[in-house]
Amino acid sequence: MFDGEDIRRWIVARAGSWRASLHNLAALRSQRQASVEQALNAVEAYRGLARDLATARRVVPNSRTTAGLESLYRQIHTLISRRPHGGLETMRTALSVDIPTVTRELRVPILSMALLMAVSALAGWWLIAAFPTLISMFASDDMIEHVEQGHLWTEGLINVVPSSMLSIGILANNITVSVLAFCAGIFLGLGTLYLIAMNGLMLGAAFAFVHQHGLAPALFEFIVAHGPVELSVICIAGASGVALGESIIRPSGPSRRDSFQACAHRLGPLLLLCAALLIGCGLIEGFISPDPRFPMASRITIGAGYWLIMWSLLTGRLFPKLAGAA
Repeated sequence: MFDGEDIRRWIVARAGSWRASLHNLAALRSQRQASVEQALNAVEAYRGLARDLATARRVVPNSRTTAGLESLYRQIHTLISRRPHGGLETMRTALSVDIPTVTRELRVPILSMALLMAVSALAGWWLIAAFPTLISMFASDDMIEHVEQGHLWTEGLINVVPSSMLSIGILANNITVSVLAFCAGIFLGLGTLYLIAMNGLMLGAAFAFVHQHGLAPALFEFIVAHGPVELSVICIAGASGVALGESIIRPSGPSRRDSFQACAHRLGPLLLLCAALLIGCGLIEGFISPDPRFPMASRITIGAGYWLIMWSLLTGRLFPKLAGAA
């Protein structure tokens, strides 16, 4: 049995090694590549720390020393187990393993965000149907004037603004909304819920208003090519934001910071895919949606096809051999 003095001497004797491991961990994190010697030293430090942690759990359980060793052990484990940065193989792994795994973990929050947006859209429709004058809360005076004159605010966009410039502006707006939906999760998920609800409310209000002026089919024709993926990405970003908030409320690691960092790292590949999908949405909305030369059938085909591509990427079905090999 260890007495108090033996435990103190052991902690003092091993403290230098723990500080060195912490210093080396910080140095390795700042490097994109490590030498063979650095990698071997990290593995050896990992083994030694495992022995020290087992001893600490036995002689000083539920102590600050044990908690600190557990945190350090977990960080080194994550470091030596991480995949190499960059390269085609990393991208393949992300598309075939990482993104489908995170999507499965978030399927309930994603469906919840979609349901919240749908309910909010119905609420927005009812609000404008019952009180038409409230449309000024959701639309600008210029948009209201266009609709009251029998024209959508989207008509003539391709003639007034070049498609390339229009696409860039739309892309920036889409990414901004998605990033805000994700980052707002840091406010314990409440900010994300607010943004998703407001987007649904505005969508429902806009459709109710144009429906009152007989322009609902025209608005549907405008958004059907890009809308399915765009709205889906916003819901995915919202679900990711909720997961980020949950990592703070109910940390899975030894500290809230560790839990937050691990969650953000896990969600990274999914958010990069969402950004890429929004680029496609911006191109469609800039070049196809406002162009009257595209009939309804082609717009529906583009919208459905692009949504299926998104679904295949999220589930890993676009790379079945890679997913199977993993």
